[in-house]
Amino acid sequence: MKKMILVSLGTNILVLIPVCTTLVLAGPHVAEVFGMASPARGILLSIYLAILAVSVWLLFDRRPMLVAPLLLVQVIYKFTTPVTVGKVAHPVVISNLLIAAVHAITLALIWRELRALPGDSEPVA
Repeated sequence: MKKMILVSLGTNILVLIPVCTTLVLAGPHVAEVFGMASPARGILLSIYLAILAVSVWLLFDRRPMLVAPLLLVQVIYKFTTPVTVGKVAHPVVISNLLIAAVHAITLALIWRELRALPGDSEPVA
């Protein structure tokens, strides 16, 4: 589980640094992939920067209960992008699905380990 947490956080960082840089610098093909400069694209950049910042922070505090919420939100939004974009054959959708699969594996391992902890089988009042 700890290795997969590192893989998931590393994936976020390694993917988001070039993506955010490209969005900020309006590099080649940005409009083609992310659309024309707009408030929506700015909001997307803000979300990506937040995920990047939290991922970097979590490299230094990899407690599963802190990592899981970030990955869960990412899995949900990434798995829904084919529906919201309206197609699978899009570079962002494809990368989202691949990253979501990695994060889903990490979440499954976190869930399995946390369920195995002593005292977790007691009902909450």
